[in-house]
Amino acid sequence: MKLSLTREEIDAVIFHAVYSAICLPVLLIPGLEVGIKLFILVVLYNVALPVTAKLRGHDLWINIWLFALVLSVFQVFPDWFLSYQLGILVFPEDGFLKIGTVSGYMAGLWAIPVFMIVYASVRAGERLSPRAGYAAAALLAFLIFAGSEETVWMLPSWYARNVAMVGHVAVYIVIPEIILGVSCLYAFSQIREKKNWYKVPAAFLVMLLYLGAAAFFFFVVERLPG
Repeated sequence: MKLSLTREEIDAVIFHAVYSAICLPVLLIPGLEVGIKLFILVVLYNVALPVTAKLRGHDLWINIWLFALVLSVFQVFPDWFLSYQLGILVFPEDGFLKIGTVSGYMAGLWAIPVFMIVYASVRAGERLSPRAGYAAAALLAFLIFAGSEETVWMLPSWYARNVAMVGHVAVYIVIPEIILGVSCLYAFSQIREKKNWYKVPAAFLVMLLYLGAAAFFFFVVERLPG
């Protein structure tokens, strides 16, 4: 087992560290609506990552990013369903345009955690075993998505309401988000060597799985006990 990081992995760590360092001052810009700030950060990530990948020769980054970006666009539908149909997810007025009831920047925001989960899990699977890769995907999905829900309400960006909560994390969505992380890794592994158009149906199926899991666990957690 190789323990030292490759040049590509070091670049990934540096890229995300620099991006994280940029986020705070952007979010603290006075007089700018939070929706505009988040849109700036989403655009910055989705431009800087493929450009950096191209300059550094990291084809895997671009492969994963394209899948993550397509999925991010599709993820508007689960957010729309949860916010409009079920009324349990709120996207407050934040100064940016809405897609239905969903803040428009969400169409690109999902690409950030999905890229991180898939990239780290692919590398874990290659270094250790496929099982370790899926375990990494599940753990990272839980940590990243739960961490986001625990913090983004402070901006405010989105928040859950009228559901069981642990802190600011909605209980019903925890397992669907873990399923999302694992299914992203599985879907990408199936299309990794295929042409780019395969990313569209693969991402669409992952979105449907997540939407179905969210609806199912909402019903089980929030409706069956009553």
